[in-house]
Amino acid sequence: MTPDRAALIVSFMANQLSQLDQIFAALADPTRRAIVMRLCAGEASVGELAEPFEMALPSFMKHIHVLELSGLVQSEKSGRVRTCRLSPEALVGAEDWFQHQRAIWEARLDRFEAYVMKLRKERAAAKRPSRITDKTTEKTTNKPSNRKGN
Repeated sequence: MTPDRAALIVSFMANQLSQLDQIFAALADPTRRAIVMRLCAGEASVGELAEPFEMALPSFMKHIHVLELSGLVQSEKSGRVRTCRLSPEALVGAEDWFQHQRAIWEARLDRFEAYVMKLRKERAAAKRPSRITDKTTEKTTNKPSNRKGN
């Protein structure tokens, strides 16, 4: 791999992580999550979106701006009305990240489960007396002695 190609890949990964960070940061706030949930039902004006929240419109617009920067929401102004709509394709990166994390943790848990099962079998085997040693003990204790003088 050439140095230019490696730099391009690192840059791409950094951008993807940055986008992922923006999505998680946007969804970290309960107000923004509520906005996203409302937009799941369809597009709405900023006024409609702001109605259930007890905050000034400029403060509410900051939430919309964060959602727009993350790519989760798109807005369009027509006259005096700004209409927002959800952009679900922005969640593809987060979904991929979650699937990757799930695969890692499922593999870890599978290995842990196998380890626990191995320990259980070893403990069960250690608690059970061995048949070979019992038979050997029986044979040596029940045999009459061949020594002279007994």
